[in-house]
Amino acid sequence: MDNLEKYWDSVVALVIAYGGKILLALIVLFIGLWLIKRINKIISHSFDKREMDPSLKPFLKSIIDAALKILLVITVASMVGVEMTSFVAILGAAGLAVGLALQGSLSNFAGGVLILILKPFKVGDFIEGAGQSGTVREIHIFYTYLTTPSGQEVIVPNGDLSNDSIKNYSFNPTRRFDMTFGIGYNDDIDKAKDLIRKIAEADGRFLEEQGITLFVEELADSSVNIHLRGWLNNGDFWDVYNNFNEKVKKTFDANGVSIPFPQRDVHFFNEGNAIEVKNP
Repeated sequence: MDNLEKYWDSVVALVIAYGGKILLALIVLFIGLWLIKRINKIISHSFDKREMDPSLKPFLKSIIDAALKILLVITVASMVGVEMTSFVAILGAAGLAVGLALQGSLSNFAGGVLILILKPFKVGDFIEGAGQSGTVREIHIFYTYLTTPSGQEVIVPNGDLSNDSIKNYSFNPTRRFDMTFGIGYNDDIDKAKDLIRKIAEADGRFLEEQGITLFVEELADSSVNIHLRGWLNNGDFWDVYNNFNEKVKKTFDANGVSIPFPQRDVHFFNEGNAIEVKNP
């Protein structure tokens, strides 16, 4: 019974000594979290008003949010009575342990900083890197969010992107257009080249200063391959690419130019039932 009274007295003493501080610290914690939320909204509005680079906004907002919350935790801990020197030592030891455990995450953080400083790509660019491709939607502290042409969301670690070669399809304002068309060996090469050139010129989106080049790329097994090369504004590339084959096929059909398919001649011999197979 005496021990129980001693424990109760100790609890009462602790409540008297620290109850007010803990209650005040909790109030400060909740108010602080509310203020941080408000500050984040103000900062976001300020970024939008200043028309800041969309690539920087989510990254800076994440950094500011993390810094404010760390400052709040330190403030609350000091109100409870935790010694700052001890608290800093604990944070340092915890930081070392967490750092060793999260080496990959730290690599992603460093990669995110490098991406934002060096700017190999920005929000809205179509890129290929780390085995993925898509349009950059957001760049965060640890990850970059891509949207694929089929509408899928791909989350790529920044560390992988910063350490891999990146192909940025949106970086240059113009892009070279290459496409190959096969015609039959009995067809007129000059006629086919003239028809392809007229289609490209009628499209109106090929850049005149770079010109349009047509040449026989290969004498293939079943066809004579004619290659078209020209330059387009980056925004026009896929629309032209997706429609050009159809235009050429219809034009060839209307003008008697054939598009051959692979063929194979099979010869039968009576003696020994031998079969000879030849490609044309």
